Amino acid sequence: MEADRVPTHPDVRTIPLQQVLEALVDPVRRSIVTRLRESGEDIRCGGFDLTVSNSTATHHFRILREAGLIRQYYVGTSRMNALRRDEIDEVFPGLVDAVTTADRMSPQPARQPRRRS
Repeated sequence: MEADRVPTHPDVRTIPLQQVLEALVDPVRRSIVTRLRESGEDIRCGGFDLTVSNSTATHHFRILREAGLIRQYYVGTSRMNALRRDEIDEVFPGLVDAVTTADRMSPQPARQPRRRS
């Protein structure tokens, strides 16, 4: 059944600010949130150009989902990611804009080739 594949998503109003900030401290997770904000569209997990293994990417998506920052669902065999911007802005006004703007403006380290798992 399709519903069995959709992970649970917490109510953003119950998530402590500390958990959200800890999720956003990692540059890979910030890049995911920044990309979702800039695209304005939902993106499948494989649609991100991440410099980590697939298993590590899965971990990063889980941390973001558990912090209430993203919603995941399936379209066919693709796991899609949606930024929960409206919900986050309601509880933590301006946080997504502040973090993603700062992320875009900070110098990015040289990218290493992605390791295949």
